[in-house]
Amino acid sequence: MVALTINGERRDVDAEPDKPLLWVLRENLGLVGTKFGCGVAACGACTVHVDGVATRSCSVPLDQVAGKSVTTIEGLGGDRIHAAQLAWIELQVPQCGYCQPGFIMAAAALLAEKPKPTDADIDSALTNICRCGTYQSIRKAVHRAAEMAGARR
Repeated sequence: MVALTINGERRDVDAEPDKPLLWVLRENLGLVGTKFGCGVAACGACTVHVDGVATRSCSVPLDQVAGKSVTTIEGLGGDRIHAAQLAWIELQVPQCGYCQPGFIMAAAALLAEKPKPTDADIDSALTNICRCGTYQSIRKAVHRAAEMAGARR
């Protein structure tokens, strides 16, 4: 058993310690918002937050997150929708949408670190891959989320 906190709730997970966090989330915990893309931490579809840091869950073994706090797209906003999620909806960013949970998680981590990111900050922090090529819309949504989050404070 490995104990960790998922979306604010302590969970004891019965899985092999070397099982990738992505598959623990999807198979053991039924949290399927986090997507499998490449399996080698290159595409970012599997991005979650581990202790607040954007982390590609396909390459992190369960035992490395023992005792840590993991936030998935399902728990991102807590009891309300996160500004990044609102901006994605408002600007209709997704085309196919498959990679978007990972992008939103990466954007949320960036906004937590830099509330008013520049285009260069966004390009540096969001290294995820979108096959549909929604990069310009994603950048606009990050800026919009920053505006929304600033208004919420």
